[in-house]
Amino acid sequence: MAWVPLESNPEVMTKFLHKLGVPKKWSIIDVYGLDTDVLAIIPRPVLGVILLYPVTKIDKIQDDISKNEHTKYDAQESIYHMKQSISNACGTIALIHSVANNLDVIQLEDGFLKKFLDETKGLSYAERGERLEKTQDIIDTHMESAQEGQTEAPGEDIEVYHHFVAFVHKNGSLYELDGRKPAPINHGTTTPEEFLDKAAQVCKEYMERDPNEMRFTVVALAPGE
Repeated sequence: MAWVPLESNPEVMTKFLHKLGVPKKWSIIDVYGLDTDVLAIIPRPVLGVILLYPVTKIDKIQDDISKNEHTKYDAQESIYHMKQSISNACGTIALIHSVANNLDVIQLEDGFLKKFLDETKGLSYAERGERLEKTQDIIDTHMESAQEGQTEAPGEDIEVYHHFVAFVHKNGSLYELDGRKPAPINHGTTTPEEFLDKAAQVCKEYMERDPNEMRFTVVALAPGE
């Protein structure tokens, strides 16, 4: 199964989340730079950071790092993590990961996402991914949003060379959530106040793995204007 990919466009992503039942006070906001002074202008609290990166040799390096004993996979039950079993669904999954791990702050309205999260709360990583394949309301909303970007949406069968991952603060740690990884990756301790700066540091590490590559974008889930 393949979807049309979601564009890394804050306006499109914000509209998508609001259609799913995320309150209007929360938005996806562009992160224009990863230095502290640029990060300081982003409204707080920042609940999630989403990195879009080109799937080139970075993934090979990432796989090598993942096999390394220093990678801290951390499958705590309190962290909502789901498998990506649908091609091009990584944007939607990154958004779901960002919201689902902040339900203590985000009061979801009755809607497609609240229903999905309630129904999948007790399921495994793989079962959640399978359930998404059958959740027509979210599929339809994704497809509608995928057509709203500034660039022409590629077809479902076109291979896409970018991938979204999400970062959240949970239980005092910074977690990387990737539907293609077997479990969340723990990047060490953080606080809600430090979270954005520490997530930005991990994004910088991604970029340093391929310094000649410019096609990275970073957005944040934060209070809207």
